[in-house]
Amino acid sequence: MNDAAPAPTSAPAPRRARVRAPELIGKGGWLNTGGEEITLADLRGKIVLLDFWTFCCVNCLHVLDELRDLEEKHRDTLVIVGVHSPKFVHEAEHQAVVDAVERYEVHHPVLDDPELATWKQYAVRAWPTLVVIDPEGYVVAQHAGEGHANAIRTLVEELEAEHEAKGTLRRGDGPYVPPEPVATDLRFPGKAVLLDEGHFLVSDTTRHQLVELAEDGETVVRRIGEGVFREPQGLALLPDGKVVVADTVNHALRTYDPESGAIELVAGTGKQWWQGSPTSGPALDVDLSSPWDVAWWQGKVWIAMAGVHQLWTYDPETGTVEVAAGTTNEGLVDGPAAEAWFAQPSGLAATEDRLWIADSETSALRWMDTEGVVHTAVGTGLFDFGHRDGAAEQALLQHPLGVTALPDGSVAVSDTYNHALRRYDPATGEVTTLATDLREPSDAVLVGGDIVVVESARHRLTRLRLPEEAVQVEAVAHRTRREATEIAPGRLRLDVVFQAPTGQKLDQRYGPSTRLLVSSTPPELLLGGEGTGTDLFRELDLNPELTEGVLHVSAMAASCDDDPANEYPACHVHQQDWGVPVKITADGTARLPLILAGMDETA
Repeated sequence: MNDAAPAPTSAPAPRRARVRAPELIGKGGWLNTGGEEITLADLRGKIVLLDFWTFCCVNCLHVLDELRDLEEKHRDTLVIVGVHSPKFVHEAEHQAVVDAVERYEVHHPVLDDPELATWKQYAVRAWPTLVVIDPEGYVVAQHAGEGHANAIRTLVEELEAEHEAKGTLRRGDGPYVPPEPVATDLRFPGKAVLLDEGHFLVSDTTRHQLVELAEDGETVVRRIGEGVFREPQGLALLPDGKVVVADTVNHALRTYDPESGAIELVAGTGKQWWQGSPTSGPALDVDLSSPWDVAWWQGKVWIAMAGVHQLWTYDPETGTVEVAAGTTNEGLVDGPAAEAWFAQPSGLAATEDRLWIADSETSALRWMDTEGVVHTAVGTGLFDFGHRDGAAEQALLQHPLGVTALPDGSVAVSDTYNHALRRYDPATGEVTTLATDLREPSDAVLVGGDIVVVESARHRLTRLRLPEEAVQVEAVAHRTRREATEIAPGRLRLDVVFQAPTGQKLDQRYGPSTRLLVSSTPPELLLGGEGTGTDLFRELDLNPELTEGVLHVSAMAASCDDDPANEYPACHVHQQDWGVPVKITADGTARLPLILAGMDETA
């Protein structure tokens, strides 16, 4: 008997399961509501979309952008509620959530849930996860990862029609109350570069501009690119005097000429890269994905492509881009560039023989040599972080976003969520702390014997004298605070639940339209079942000698509009990565369901 899960089809959807939505609770309280508390009873009559997110997660930021059109078009029937569910300790700080809501222009109510109370009530397993609640207060769908905006739009339209007919739909304004704007010269600046005349060029990320500051790092000389950029981040000087800009949310690279003021698009189409898209070719014909930083190294522009966990290059001579390192799998794996894994690389710095990489989600400092081999200097993986100095193999960072090469061969790390500037010395293998009491430092620039730090959450540049002695800090170590799933020893059935949205079917025209990749930390946790396949289910054999670990699961499904009359139907890619902490116990479950889209009907 074949026990494989039946393939999703475009047949009429079964009657929706009636699951009452749990209440929304969070110790941090509510943002964007004018100080009002919100309950699900207050939202009765509205379609509610819960967005479980955390502000370190680039996939969560992609989903925020995906939902903007939906939020605007259905403003009188749909209420989006962000449920902020932290991964890192810093993200559990209320002011950090307040800052992130402004930084990423979140225009709906947000529940600050630092203890993951609502996350647990909804059995969420991954960032981002979207949950749809109907006007009567029942959960009707769950989606994990990116690419679900079209499916949710279809469902919202179905729910509008259904509940309009029943008389249970309530139209009108939702509970969103915008906060008062704050006047500062910079607003959440991201990166900076020193121009030839001693001025600073800064990416003023939340105001979608570049800003040139005088030598004092405070006086505004000019603002650049209004209406051109969207949340720009990385900046790098090119040999011809131009500056290349990572235009992050536009998924593009542009150059800015400080002499003429000209801005030119040099790479990217404006569309986000998805699995199956070209990974090399003419720069203006290839999609990019959230380029976060750039550096000039070995005659090319190197790109920290945070959105797909890779490094790419742009060659100004040939006008081409290509993948240079990384597989798109998220994690920490060293080795030849084509086999290495990264996790939201967000900062780059080049020296003659090394490209330094701040790999934010693994809280790691990585580097690539001139032979194309990736190494890790500091960091162990996705779940361990903290503030600990000493020998690099045991030192800890917390979500660093920037790295700066120092004259003596060492590097300064903008240790963003530790609010610190750290130093790694390859000669000694030691990590020290240069400065503390910074606020979300995201980059730093050398100016003579000083280092100028981009204090993103203080909206300013801060000049520091490079200290001769390290700052002494109390060592702390953390692990991501998520409860482990208890699983039974032996064989585990992994099911990725995917139901094609109404009016769509799996795209089988060119072969299998689904992909599943499974691995584990430690690798010895799995005796069988790891690797890549096309079925969205897998039998995993667990090592009886281990009692805990993490299962890494990456799933993708492509569905297309089911219209026989349309020769070129619109297609949609749905994808998500999960890191599931597991504990092996005698009375644990023998089945692990992960919802990519739909509802787990066998639960």
